[in-house]
Amino acid sequence: MSKYDLTNRVVAITGSTGGLGSALAVALRAKGARLALFDLELAKVEAQAKTLGGLSLARGWTANVRSMESLEAAMAEATAHFGHIDVVIANAGIDTMAPMATLNPEAFERVIDINLNGVWRTFRAGLPYVQKRQGYLMGISSMAAFVHSPLQASYTASKAGVWALCDSVRLELQHLGVGVGSVHPTFFPTPMMDDVVADPAGRALWGGNDQGLWKMVSREAVVRDIVAGIERRADMMVVPKRNTIIAKAPGLFRRFIERAGFRGKNIQQAIELASSSGWNFPAKAHEGHSGLERESKAGCGV
Repeated sequence: MSKYDLTNRVVAITGSTGGLGSALAVALRAKGARLALFDLELAKVEAQAKTLGGLSLARGWTANVRSMESLEAAMAEATAHFGHIDVVIANAGIDTMAPMATLNPEAFERVIDINLNGVWRTFRAGLPYVQKRQGYLMGISSMAAFVHSPLQASYTASKAGVWALCDSVRLELQHLGVGVGSVHPTFFPTPMMDDVVADPAGRALWGGNDQGLWKMVSREAVVRDIVAGIERRADMMVVPKRNTIIAKAPGLFRRFIERAGFRGKNIQQAIELASSSGWNFPAKAHEGHSGLERESKAGCGV
């Protein structure tokens, strides 16, 4: 596959002022991309845009990934400013460090809403623009999608969800020429990792992340591989590459199942027939459980 040249491509990034977001923004500008920077604080994204070359090359907007309306407004304004959007990177994310028995339920729900629902909202808001350009959607997941650590149920569940979400959405969009990829780095330096290392529970669990199995890799390595993945429009990026076998083992038969079980024409037909409520039957949209869920509880083994 030919290289997806980033020169003059417009890339939208959520969580742009965070550790990974800011490093990605610098690397993408070095590749010639123009940047739509989305984060919670306008002053921060405006200052970030200024350091990246000013309004013709980078501009910041406030956006909250917990709000569909906020993301839709930011995407529309970025498109009006730059003329189009080619790539959307759903990067915003948070973490917790506590066992289920003591974790505040609101904290769990907040992680899921930002890390997983926020990726879905970001993709949904950006899709109309990316589709016009046959562009690319990228969700920042983690090796936590495959290695499920204790005290981080919200984080591992959300990152596994991002992996599954990207795989599902890719099948929906492949006939439109839109690529979808998930990124799975191991530990690397960010302000969030500073919190993990500083937290007594995190330190007990991961040993400070300075040696052994959980040793951090450099942020430069993660950014380099992500940018290379965008240029390949890759389905999955694992950093470092030595972890690839761990990441791919759970989906060993996924490609076979996709090809055998989901024919392209059937997917397109299903998309055309689907209701925006999630069900074509009004009563179903308001039920607490779908028929499949009721069946599984009756013992189908799903």
